[in-house]
Amino acid sequence: MTTLGIVFPPDQPPERLRDVAIAAESAGLDELWLWEDCFSESGVAPASAVLAWTERITVGIGLFPVPLRNVAITAMEIATISRLFPGRFLPGVGHGVLDWMGQVGARATSPLTLLREYTTALRALLDGESVTTSGAYVHLDAVQLRYPPDPAPPLLVGAVKPKTLALAGELGDGVLLGAGNESPEAVAQSIRVATHARAAQGSTSPFDVVMTVNVPVGASADAIEAAVRPYLAVGVSRVPVCGLDANGMPDGTEAVLGLVDAVAQARSRLV
Repeated sequence: MTTLGIVFPPDQPPERLRDVAIAAESAGLDELWLWEDCFSESGVAPASAVLAWTERITVGIGLFPVPLRNVAITAMEIATISRLFPGRFLPGVGHGVLDWMGQVGARATSPLTLLREYTTALRALLDGESVTTSGAYVHLDAVQLRYPPDPAPPLLVGAVKPKTLALAGELGDGVLLGAGNESPEAVAQSIRVATHARAAQGSTSPFDVVMTVNVPVGASADAIEAAVRPYLAVGVSRVPVCGLDANGMPDGTEAVLGLVDAVAQARSRLV
């Protein structure tokens, strides 16, 4: 199944989010995606607000940076949102921008080890298990959520390089790829790495592939369709669309609002 949504980038002040969220739902878009970027906006607060303002649209987080967050806190927040708004929340975890992690004193010596320990513990917590573990980075002593989500939401893992792609396939319910600057052929190869690792675990359950596709601000529905279709053809299943200005930066709220209708028109041709 293909879903198409729009990105509310953290370059926008949070007070502008409500208009975009309501417009996206009114236009019939499937999803609204948020980024937890340092040092702009968190993922949890705006996600909760969008879900409360709307009735149908799904909210994705691409992504929670694991060095910045204790895994128990992340599990509590994901569980709470998932119980408040069942079936409408898609959380993702990943390395985060390593330089930013260094700025706050949270950069890991082995980001891959941290992500493996974190994702394993997070999945177990969301499944309602009592977790005791003492790894290089993640330490839990009989931690169990009082209100685990039922069912647990899909857990996406951000990945670009092969080892992290393989980890996403092994431990995640889906992979968050980088923004759409890679060729469809390169994206197809990334998907193969993740799905091969998943198959090696014996998993046959569906696997989501999420990739942001960047388009110029003011792009038409035709241009958005043309930009998105090659990635759908190689296996991308969820596409958040992000509008960029002439300098390659997310543009103002009015431009985001203008993009909503064009994305909705493209969606009607692609879904």
